[in-house]
Amino acid sequence: MANGRVVHTADRTIGSRQLAALLPPPVLARPGYRALAEAIRTLILDGRVALHIRLPAERELAECLGAGRATVTGAYDLLRESGYARSRRGSGTFTELPDGHRPVGAHALLGAGGSGGFLPDGDPGIDLAIAAMGAPDGALAEALAQAAPRLPAAARTPGYLPFGLPDLRAAVAERFTRRGLPTRPEQILVTAGAQQALTLVVSLLCRAGDRVVTENPTYANALDALRHARLRTAPVAVTDAGWDLEIAESTLRQTVPRLAYVIPDFQNPTGALMPEDQRLALLAATRRTGTWLVVDETLADIALDVPAPAPLAALAARGGADHVVTIGSLSKTHWGGLRVGWVRATAKLVAELTAVRAATDMTGSVLDQLVALPLLDGLERTLPARLEQLRVQRAALIEALQRHTPEWSWTVPPGGLSLWVDLGEPVSSALAERAAAAGVHIGRGARFGVDPGTFEHRLRIPYTLPPERLDEGVRRLAAAFHDGVPLAPAVDRPHWVA
Repeated sequence: MANGRVVHTADRTIGSRQLAALLPPPVLARPGYRALAEAIRTLILDGRVALHIRLPAERELAECLGAGRATVTGAYDLLRESGYARSRRGSGTFTELPDGHRPVGAHALLGAGGSGGFLPDGDPGIDLAIAAMGAPDGALAEALAQAAPRLPAAARTPGYLPFGLPDLRAAVAERFTRRGLPTRPEQILVTAGAQQALTLVVSLLCRAGDRVVTENPTYANALDALRHARLRTAPVAVTDAGWDLEIAESTLRQTVPRLAYVIPDFQNPTGALMPEDQRLALLAATRRTGTWLVVDETLADIALDVPAPAPLAALAARGGADHVVTIGSLSKTHWGGLRVGWVRATAKLVAELTAVRAATDMTGSVLDQLVALPLLDGLERTLPARLEQLRVQRAALIEALQRHTPEWSWTVPPGGLSLWVDLGEPVSSALAERAAAAGVHIGRGARFGVDPGTFEHRLRIPYTLPPERLDEGVRRLAAAFHDGVPLAPAVDRPHWVA
């Protein structure tokens, strides 16, 4: 595997040394034209070389690799023939994806058998598109019982709490403080989930056409929010090896973005955890460029193999920085149906965010917040059992994948809710279409990419279902992957994931 860097430069050019640094050792040792073309194609699909950037001149790359110019010429010819590059007269050769890109792979993968779109009677299907669990047994009933005595007093008020329930704001602030980030209640805005929190932040801090930096891959619904706001995204790769902060710092320097959105804690979909030295480097780089840093902590509590990380904003606070905005929610620790999230920022920014919110949503549900309060207060008591359940389900998913699809590969993350699985072939969208006909709904890799068509060799597979459902889901995926004849290109339609 290459070293995990991504190149997405302001002048849309990648130098020969930059490209050589991304190539795997076997290609560098013996650069044949077919192997070179395949390596560059893989870098494009994996998001490590961005789309629409100019590749190095043939002679320049050949000299850097110690190869003949004919080798690079042959590789570029193959890339052009397969649709992964195009040339402009007098301008050079640029990375591209094939027209209507939904590749199916080099060999027969997907079955002629199966359900043909019809499921057996009574089969509810298996939803692997949602990386979230049902509520813990009894937790909601207990929380409702604790909330009920407070409801009459709340009902005697108008019920409009644009900043959120005061006691819940205080509880969220107190939890940040316990985690190492001193926080006052006025620094908390309660929202209808983390997605609303992100949308509010983007609405306040950005204008159409602004540049934002985001990880690649990243949370699909966050990408949708950025696209809806008509922002220009500059990606920084997150691979199985984690972040390349050298490239991230270069991207920040060259694009000077208005905002950067990151998930440093068990990143969605890769599960990667950003180490402290990289957090410090990211804070310093965004501070130098005057970039707002939006940190998504939705998965921060889902620490399976390591201690739960301290807030990234705590490192900023030590240095006196106030450019970090933190968002979170109860969706992953408790229940997605309880739409309670929050923003943690300066008191001034929270007030400005609340004014923006009033234009579309004057207040959140007071009832939901009354229920959320005992859930948040009891998190340290209930979370260990939740995490142990996830460890069991993660082990079950890995066992099912090893048994049914041994040719697929993945890195076991230290936390989070899913595996980022490498299929070995760019068939993700086609496989997702076929699997849906067999009753399995799955997050295709391209859904998480900044550039459409990338990550076609990846699937995000959550381990949030019971072991027996995970095994059956993987069995159906394997049948779709292994049996029969190639599948026609998948229809490009919206795929919702969480």
